[in-house]
Amino acid sequence: VLDGHGEAGDLVSGYYKEKYLDEVFAHAAWPGDVEGMKRASRDVLLKLERELIGNKAVDTEFSGSTYVFAALRGGALLVSNVGDSRVTLGVEVDGAIVARPVSIDHKPDAPAEKARILGAGGRVFAVEYDDGVDGPPRVWLGHMDVPGLAMSRSVGDVVAHAAGVSTEPEFFVHPVSHEDRFLVSATDGLWEFLTDDEVVAMVAKVAMETGSPKACVEA
Repeated sequence: VLDGHGEAGDLVSGYYKEKYLDEVFAHAAWPGDVEGMKRASRDVLLKLERELIGNKAVDTEFSGSTYVFAALRGGALLVSNVGDSRVTLGVEVDGAIVARPVSIDHKPDAPAEKARILGAGGRVFAVEYDDGVDGPPRVWLGHMDVPGLAMSRSVGDVVAHAAGVSTEPEFFVHPVSHEDRFLVSATDGLWEFLTDDEVVAMVAKVAMETGSPKACVEA
């Protein structure tokens, strides 16, 4: 799942959509174990970013994308995440389907993320007006109130990366069990308005009624 932002965000996410899977599957390390999968996914992620930044037709100064990738291999679910898109599992517990988040959103006010940004000379704060705070904490350059990015990791976003935003993916490995029923991968356009539990309950209901993955997506 990719979620572009900024004027050229659709070009950034579109480039990854077009290239990423083919290049990951062609990577020499991909057929190996989970560590090989990690290496392949990271190598391709960073390679495509370098290509985009070097492409004069795509302005990545203030544009970029989130990225979250999930793959199964030998009983393990590998999730690679950059940004605030998310992977959550629906797991059966005592006859009920409950939510189990797999990835962690990369937010600027998370302690480790904020420390990295401050260490790079950036700042983290939410916009505040006379009537109160407006929106989430954002990333800003140390000397200028730009770019105001609401995530601490992304692909692209050259200016934000100068303030400590990172492209480095965070990996999560989940041993798949018989209790795992389904996976939901979505952007913050979903998670910002619905909790993991609400999304999983919705998907579980539609899955029981229809047995159709497509119907679950459209719900």
